[in-house]
Amino acid sequence: MAREHVPPGQIASVRPLGTGLGSARTTALLKSEQLEVVRLVLLAGSELREHSAPGEITVQCLEGCIEFSTPQGVQTMTAGDFVHLRRNEPHALKARADSSALLTLCVA
Repeated sequence: MAREHVPPGQIASVRPLGTGLGSARTTALLKSEQLEVVRLVLLAGSELREHSAPGEITVQCLEGCIEFSTPQGVQTMTAGDFVHLRRNEPHALKARADSSALLTLCVA
């Protein structure tokens, strides 16, 4: 059964998963007409190959260590780091350690 998104006005936790990270899965928290919010879970060595998004995005590393690649180069993100990309900007992610991140995508 598909998990329901967080209803408007309801509080949802995006705290680090800690010891539960290894068994967690990527989860869509919100999908609306203008906005999509996803908790990405990337285990060490896993990656999201180069792609682009139709709208602006932000990625905030919640825990772990993620290599974030764009045409401008590779940056390392750790807990608390945040990045913004314009729409259609190519990027890729690779987990250097078990990691989770909060992805926000503008869809309108």
